[in-house]
Amino acid sequence: MLAPEDHKRVSFITSDGTFCYVAMPFGLKNAGATYQRLVDKIFRPQLGRNIEVYVDDILVKSKEAHHHVEDLEETFVVLRKYRLKLNPGKCAFGVSGGRFLGFMVTQQ
Repeated sequence: MLAPEDHKRVSFITSDGTFCYVAMPFGLKNAGATYQRLVDKIFRPQLGRNIEVYVDDILVKSKEAHHHVEDLEETFVVLRKYRLKLNPGKCAFGVSGGRFLGFMVTQQ
């Protein structure tokens, strides 16, 4: 969420009135870098251990399959705490491999 004092910086006028964003839109110059700093901070305890994050791509990884649900739960708790949402259509859970940042990632 944007701080209320920053709403004037992201306001715009249309024929229907004046509007402003309440959350940072990705079209802003520094939105990607700002979001990356946020996820680096909130996921710091998990980074490298059971999660990898690059801007809006999140990979939850587990050394043992039976720990995966716990690792997902830890991630969901953080997402919920900071009111971040996932797009269910872009999520894949419990898979042993897939594409991440253009690379094929596997168990090995």
